[in-house]
Amino acid sequence: MCTGLHTYLFVDGLDVIARSDSRAVGFEPGRLLRPGGPLYPADVARRVSVASPAGVEAGFDELTLRIGLRGDTVVWSDLMYPGHDHGPVEEVRFPLGPYMAEIQRAYACLVG
Repeated sequence: MCTGLHTYLFVDGLDVIARSDSRAVGFEPGRLLRPGGPLYPADVARRVSVASPAGVEAGFDELTLRIGLRGDTVVWSDLMYPGHDHGPVEEVRFPLGPYMAEIQRAYACLVG
């Protein structure tokens, strides 16, 4: 059994978690990637926790983002991390098909 695994979330080559909070560590991949899990979009946007500072008890000072659907686009919002131009990134969008394929691919690799 593997222990100590955590999830990295990259958007345009930037680690969203580390850039949002340098103390934060992404939650265990099975927690975020499981079918129907937090990274799966739903018709109604919802706030999900994706990380917490290392050594901090779950539920306290967690890094959250809002995940929702706009048509065939997955939207992560309520973000605030520096982008390539050092300006704030507040929202990112992904085409639904490739987004779901990547979540499912990553989960399949995890469970092997």
